[in-house]
Amino acid sequence: MQFLISLAILAPMMGNDFNVDKVATTSPKRADKVVLSDKDWQKRLTKEQYLILRNKGTEPAFCGVNLNQKGDGIYYCSGCKLALFETNHKFNSGTGWPSFFQPIGNDVIWFQTDREYGMIRTEVLCARCDGHLGHVFDDGPKPTGLRFCINGKVLNFVKKK
Repeated sequence: MQFLISLAILAPMMGNDFNVDKVATTSPKRADKVVLSDKDWQKRLTKEQYLILRNKGTEPAFCGVNLNQKGDGIYYCSGCKLALFETNHKFNSGTGWPSFFQPIGNDVIWFQTDREYGMIRTEVLCARCDGHLGHVFDDGPKPTGLRFCINGKVLNFVKKK
């Protein structure tokens, strides 16, 4: 069963600046915001990345390039190169998509309510390019109890040296 993450769970992770309005309505303002035309996004991304990031698609379970990625490193947004997740926050959820219990920082993602397919879920978007990354659920491990279920094909993994 999938459901909307309660604000009581998200608020501690997001810090004191967490705002209910940001969950469902507004993209964060950033000096480094990446805004491109649809044609430019299609040039920048693969067809699969475009479908996921710009059209809120989903890759098939257990098929993502970063599902079984090993090694110490950072996962970046394929759309704008923003650092999103670290490998030490990744865990095997058994769901078929890369899962993390927290992002790299409070300012790299934002949330929107997703009411597609007869469900209410919390969508995770990149704060720099507003690309769809996946969803967050409240069935993750400690310390946050969250599971950021992210499409691996929209993440670029870079090993730490």
